[in-house]
Amino acid sequence: MNIEKSMVNQLPVLSPGSLESYITFINSIPLLTVKEEYDLATKWQENEDVEAARYLVLSHLRLVVSIARTYAGYGLPLADIIQEGTIGLMKAVKRFDVGRKVRLVTFATHWIRAEINEYVIKNWRIVKTVTTKDQRKLFFNLRSQREDVGNLSEVEAQKIAKQLEVSRDDVVDMNMRLTGGDVAILPDSSDDFAPSDWLTDEEHVPEAMLEKKSLDKLHTIGIEKAISSLDERSQDIIRSRWLKDPEDQETLHDLAVKYGVSAERIRQIEVKAMEKMKKALVQFTKGSS
Repeated sequence: MNIEKSMVNQLPVLSPGSLESYITFINSIPLLTVKEEYDLATKWQENEDVEAARYLVLSHLRLVVSIARTYAGYGLPLADIIQEGTIGLMKAVKRFDVGRKVRLVTFATHWIRAEINEYVIKNWRIVKTVTTKDQRKLFFNLRSQREDVGNLSEVEAQKIAKQLEVSRDDVVDMNMRLTGGDVAILPDSSDDFAPSDWLTDEEHVPEAMLEKKSLDKLHTIGIEKAISSLDERSQDIIRSRWLKDPEDQETLHDLAVKYGVSAERIRQIEVKAMEKMKKALVQFTKGSS
């Protein structure tokens, strides 16, 4: 039995306007005792009792919200992150084995984070920025490792690289992607490293700078051309979901109400639009080379 499909319509609907009331609602659901959790999980495991599984999910939604809030710095709507985390929770309930003698909260944390991680990586800005295992590790851990926001000193970059077992260059590069702010040209009095040192770096030769310029063009003109290849509804969905300021971005449910269809239908349109945009970006890159 597919627990995700059978339960999705039974869970409370989440949208930005109702986020506060949604959180109030899920916090009102009593936590389960060890015995209650065991009994419900057994009913689901042995009899595929969907009602038992539903209550296991409902009683752990506050865990989803707690984890989702730790991803608030990526510019994605909290409501959408919570929805993705809820999918991870349902997958955890589906696979939960009472015989392992582990509480569901421990088992579910992994599934919730895994689902949210995938969502953030796929949707953090339109252009994918993390592809390797080390980049994924940095993407989700760098913020918590930094002593302060903004630029890293060489000492701090080396320290984080050692702690996360990645290269120092990867740390500096990911920090620039995440902050996107201005950088100091001259070194600080307490440090002998600054971007001015890059002028003699073999990696920052004219060819590399031209490549960066081409990438910037791809991120601006290329994306705009890719969006213009979509139909009006798809354009509106992409712009409303990803090109507005974070506080103004619309969720799947917002757009579902706007177009009179289901949130799942909006998601399907969004996926197809993204695929079409990727092909358009490939053609734009070839035409610019």
